[in-house]
Amino acid sequence: MSTSSVSKGCFVFKPSAKKKKTLSLEDHFSHGCESAESSEKRFKLCQDLWDKIKSDTEVLQDDLNRKILDSLLDFTRKCSSTRQLSDWASQMRASEIPTAALVLGVNVPDHDMTFQSLSELLQQSVTPHVASVQAKECGGKGLEYVKKIVTRLMGTDVTVDDEEEEEAEQTSTPLHKSVHCSLSTSVSDDLIFQPPVVIIFKDLEAFNPKVLQDFILICSRYIERLPLMFIFGIATSPSTIQHMLPHSVSSLLCIELFQSLSCTQHLATVIDQLILTHHFPFKLNAKVLQVLMSIFLYHDFSVRNFIKGLQLALLEHFHSQPLSVLCCKKKDALLNVMQLSHSDLERIRNLPSFKRYVEKQEPQEQVNLSKDDTHLKEVCQKLIKGLHKYHKNYYPVLRCLHTLTSSLPRYPLGKQVRELHLICLEKNVWENEDYQTAMKLLRMLAKDELVALLQRCVEILQPVKSKKMKNAFLQLTDLLSIHMKLFSTLLEMNESRRAKKLSPFEVLRNEALEFLDNLVKSHLSPPESHTLNEVCYYTSSATVRRHLNATPRTSIQAALNSPYYYLQNDRLKTVDGSVSNSAPDICIAYKLHLECGRLINLYDWLEAYATVVSAAEGNNPDSDNYGKVEEVKHARFIRAVSELEFLGFIKSTKQKTDHVARLTWGGC
Repeated sequence: MSTSSVSKGCFVFKPSAKKKKTLSLEDHFSHGCESAESSEKRFKLCQDLWDKIKSDTEVLQDDLNRKILDSLLDFTRKCSSTRQLSDWASQMRASEIPTAALVLGVNVPDHDMTFQSLSELLQQSVTPHVASVQAKECGGKGLEYVKKIVTRLMGTDVTVDDEEEEEAEQTSTPLHKSVHCSLSTSVSDDLIFQPPVVIIFKDLEAFNPKVLQDFILICSRYIERLPLMFIFGIATSPSTIQHMLPHSVSSLLCIELFQSLSCTQHLATVIDQLILTHHFPFKLNAKVLQVLMSIFLYHDFSVRNFIKGLQLALLEHFHSQPLSVLCCKKKDALLNVMQLSHSDLERIRNLPSFKRYVEKQEPQEQVNLSKDDTHLKEVCQKLIKGLHKYHKNYYPVLRCLHTLTSSLPRYPLGKQVRELHLICLEKNVWENEDYQTAMKLLRMLAKDELVALLQRCVEILQPVKSKKMKNAFLQLTDLLSIHMKLFSTLLEMNESRRAKKLSPFEVLRNEALEFLDNLVKSHLSPPESHTLNEVCYYTSSATVRRHLNATPRTSIQAALNSPYYYLQNDRLKTVDGSVSNSAPDICIAYKLHLECGRLINLYDWLEAYATVVSAAEGNNPDSDNYGKVEEVKHARFIRAVSELEFLGFIKSTKQKTDHVARLTWGGC
């Protein structure tokens, strides 16, 4: 069934009698001839890692917010105890409301988790009377705020109206569907001995200042009888309160400032726990990680969205890579290698990293790897072990190098460890010019500075359970102990310089730095140089960018240029990329507007549209009515133009009343 216009009406397409099979998420993990057992195993691994990311981030969120949340709980307890143990009016002026100004930062998507945790903690340990409101939930009147807050405090539907409020106070008629309530009817005589009522304004900047002022003035009249407390969620700066509230209103609040952890510190902790660790088998290559970092730094500063990007990459990796069944703990990966099918082994043979590995082997070994599946499985087990050892050694050495270079002026290899990690992912870091500069600067350090850095490196290597790292720990400990025992006088150093010889300290310093340099060259090679890295590393940065950094204009233009791609109507198929004359009205109008200049004559546009639509209706081109503008066509055209204006492609102009201005240029 086909239609000539989406603006004519609603069309019902009856489903075929044959029932379509509904694909589950597990079915999407299947690749052609791949066994159901293999796809199910990959799905289970992906789900387990997904749950681990979710649980770990929730724990991190709680840990990072614990200090600020504890401070807020202490604030509410202090205000509550002051009211219960002494005269409320004497401790706080009768019209003064205790208010916590919570500065959370511009990472607005992350605020919901913080407020949810805060509400739960308040209800568990301080008061059951907690209400959270957002600006978009309230209307343009102060009574709307009262309605929303009382609704959430009482757990019932509340209708607030001036006239109905007076009637509700004068009569005692029971109401079934809704409760007419205001702050005055909510206050009882014994409420003074009850826990406080905490009202959380999640997004203070988004509230209407005038309405917020009225609401505060209303609440201040009941503060002697109703133990109210406010918590303002602020994304920008504490000065927002001064900008939104005049002194006559802000003086009614007893404000205390609370500052949360910055989003960049939060992200650094998340990266350290989820990415820079060998305990998490799934990895991102440099380009994918750079995309996620760019979206965070230049878009929303949201750690929550960064986690969503990580989860998206995880899902895409396990969906697109059949060999991701090996992306798991070492013990499970070694077991899964022995269960690989012949088609899986062929996929391994076609991996770029494995081909490079085969080329380095002896001729007979190359034949065995190409023909003998059993031998290939044994070799893959060794390679998987090597990949896990690489990850186990990589991250401690990375942190040691960051410890050394982050102490240098101008941070030659980046201030954050994630910046150094990106460099190491892309190429051999020791070939980087900045690395060589850093090593030269390190050779100029004084004894106390060098000893402090070596001590921190020893602390990093000490807990690592790896043979190579244990040996490195012992050697570095010996070097450190010798450094601490060494004593060089200025006279000895001057004599050594005159003789053009290195002092004992300089010799030992060079030896320590050479040891660390060799450690870097042994363990910080990029992952692409390791065989079978494809099973753990996700590399499609374009896919991640397309999903996370959406371009609505491009999608809309694609839909208007190629309606068949979305509607799947055979009449809309075209060969040369043009729009069919049977396309929806908005597509025809859009295509015609592309042929115009900056200003579009509406009448000329209408006539061109009518001609195209007449051709779609199958009218005779030689007839007098062909291309004639009828009322129905006129109405359809007006609707199409209105839709284009709503989408932002055109706008009305004062230069010519019968023209519209074109706003976009260039195709998809």
